[in-house]
Amino acid sequence: MIKRFCMLWLLMSASAGCTADPVAINHAWARATAPGQEVGAAYLELKSDVDTTLTKAESPAADSVEMHKMSMKDGVMEMRMLKTLALPAGRTVKLEPGGFHLMLFDLKKPLKVGENVPLTLHFKDKTGKESSMNIDLPIKRNAD
Repeated sequence: MIKRFCMLWLLMSASAGCTADPVAINHAWARATAPGQEVGAAYLELKSDVDTTLTKAESPAADSVEMHKMSMKDGVMEMRMLKTLALPAGRTVKLEPGGFHLMLFDLKKPLKVGENVPLTLHFKDKTGKESSMNIDLPIKRNAD
């Protein structure tokens, strides 16, 4: 009986060790806001081993979170909302100032340096499998 229990425990431990997050997240941070400012921004780097799509982001710190892309066109900065963001297999997709980023609308309180803001990211891979990841982004003035 003890031998079976030990074998079962070893198998469960081994399978738990093989489970990995669907997307690697690095350099995640949110920009500090001024008192009364109702919109914030979050930045991070995403990398997946398989073709994946970021389908949605949400945070209890804001009424809504949107994916945006900034670009320069004819000398004018444009910002467009995206419904999804493709994460090609093996490539790092950077969400950074001046490019792709997350906008946090109707903040519940200002984002203060030294605090964190929780964020849930939702993904769908090329097979249709959905997953989500919770992260806490440190709030900073700049990426430093």
